This record gives sequence, structure tokens and C-alpha cells, in this order.
Amino acid sequence: MNWIVRFLLSGVAVVLTSYLLPGVDVHDYWTALLVALVLSLVNIFVKPFLILLTIPLTFITLGLFLLVINALMILLTDYFIDGFFVDGFWWALLFSLILSLFNSLFSDMAGEKGKR
Repeated sequence: MNWIVRFLLSGVAVVLTSYLLPGVDVHDYWTALLVALVLSLVNIFVKPFLILLTIPLTFITLGLFLLVINALMILLTDYFIDGFFVDGFWWALLFSLILSLFNSLFSDMAGEKGKR
């Protein structure tokens, strides 16, 4: 049951982030839920391989290259979903940073930190 609340809050986070950034457009809340789902799947299946392939570059940049990988995951999600549009790499980078902030705030409000 807790995962349903987290999923719905992730959709809200996608909508709020798209309202803040003019270079990101989400058609409606259902599209935001689809973005949250696809982004979760991309982060589960694709992101670990990219991290493994870029370990030397990540090490040299002291982990900052992980931000680039996050932006690439957003752009990959944009490629798969029709009602979701990101206007380029920099908007994807800002979107990933703000989305992470919203998801962190929502998980704190939902009281998930104390359960771990």
C-alpha cells in the first residue's frame, strides 16, 4: 500500500517540476504517472549499466558525472513518452535535480525515513 502512495506522490512531483521549468512539458497527471513509472524502470534496468560503463569518468569527476547520467535517463524517458517533452540536456539536468528534491521532500512528509 505504501508503494501506491509513493507512486502517486512521484506523479505529483513530476507535475510540480514541469510547472517550475518552462523547458519541460507534461500533458496531464496521467502522463506524469507514466513518466514516474517509465523513469523508475529506466533507473532500474538502464542506469546501472551506464554507471558501470562510466566508472572511470565518474571517479575522475568525483561523482559529478552521475548528474549527466540522471539527465540522460530523463531524456530517454522523454523519448518513450509522447505527452512528456524536455527541451534539451540542460532542462533534463534541472528537471532531475528538482525532481529529486521533490521526491525527497515527499518521502520525508510521508514518514518513510522513520520506517527504515
